[in-house]
Formats: sequence, C-alpha cells, structure tokens
Amino acid sequence: MSIRVLVVDDQALVRAGFVKLLEPEADLHVVGEAGDGIEAVEAAARTRPDVILMDIRMPRLDGIEATRRIRAGSRPARVLVLTTYDLDEYVFDALKAGASGFLLKDAPADQLIAGIRVIAAGDALLAPQVTKRLIEEFASRPTPPPEGPVELAELTAREREILTLMARGLTNGEIAGELVLGESTVKTHVGNILSKLGLRDRVQAVVLAYETGLVRPGG
Repeated sequence: MSIRVLVVDDQALVRAGFVKLLEPEADLHVVGEAGDGIEAVEAAARTRPDVILMDIRMPRLDGIEATRRIRAGSRPARVLVLTTYDLDEYVFDALKAGASGFLLKDAPADQLIAGIRVIAAGDALLAPQVTKRLIEEFASRPTPPPEGPVELAELTAREREILTLMARGLTNGEIAGELVLGESTVKTHVGNILSKLGLRDRVQAVVLAYETGLVRPGG
C-alpha cells in the first residue's frame, strides 16, 4: 500500500531533506510540500495525503492551528508533528489539535520513516521525551474524582484493562502477550474502546486514561 505524504516546514532545505529521505522508500510517496500553515491546509485539501509531516513554528499560521483545521475537514489526514521543541505547551496543544504523533527533528531517520508507517496504520506515536513529559504533567495535576467520566462506565472490564495497558505505552502485540490474547482480538477491543469513548486514536485514549485517574503516573 502506498502512503501519501505531505511535507510541511517553513525552511525549504528542511523540506528538501525530508523529501530526499523518503524517496527511496517504495511505500512512501510525497504528494506535496508547504511552507506555512495556510499552504498546508490548502495542500492537504488538494493532494489528500494520508500523513502530514507538520512543523509547529511557521509564519502566517502555525502548525498547531493548521493541524486543527485539517483535522476538522471532510477528509482529515493524520498528522505527525516534527519540531525542535519538546516544551509541554507544544505537546499538549498539538495533541488537542488532533495530531496523532509527535517526534523531535533530531530523531533518527529510521524512526521517522517507521513513525510515518505507524501513523498511516491508524496508530499513534509519541517520542520517549514527550511521553515522559506527558506523564510528568499528569503527575503534577490534582487527583481526579474517583468515579471519572460517565463514558468509562461503558467499557467492559477487559476493555478497561486494555485501555490501562495502552496508557502504559504497550503496543497491540505487547498487550496480546500480556493478556494471552490474539493480536487481532486486541485490535478489535481497541477499536471498541475508541468508538465507545468517542476518541480519535490511541493518543487521546492515553490522555483520557491519565485525566480520569484510570492510570496514575508510576502506577
């Protein structure tokens, strides 16, 4: 399957570098480039990419607002945010805007390529540094009420168990091994969890698990 990729960065040399990096990959096809957020929104509508590599700090319209607009569109592409900054405000704003992944620009090339495939497959991706900051942020917040949101009541015991393991960073394969289930069964449960909770992807599921107290940092 060919994955259509849109590259968004305000620096032409950086965009060229990403394009050069992706060219040898048979399953990755760069369908366009954009130099700012407004161009990104327009290019996403025109080229219909599967995955967008999105810079955050850009002129006219930043990557966070561009992500929000693209995700609100009729055919929302999945967004992998790439930035030199790992500050908390960017992480949370990007996730709230609808990004499905977040990597720092100094990540190894093979990690970026693998990340595009992960995002295209419908999964989510957070750099280790970002995951650590995410957990630290929730650790610093007041303890949520024990009952949590009403939505969690819709989950079965098995679904809550799987959501807990998702929030601890386990992949479907790792969850399958932990619970002695088939990976396809875990995938079905994950889909049911996202559907019942009205969530976009695993990133939102992880955030919700911490926000509701289902998972506690260090627990």
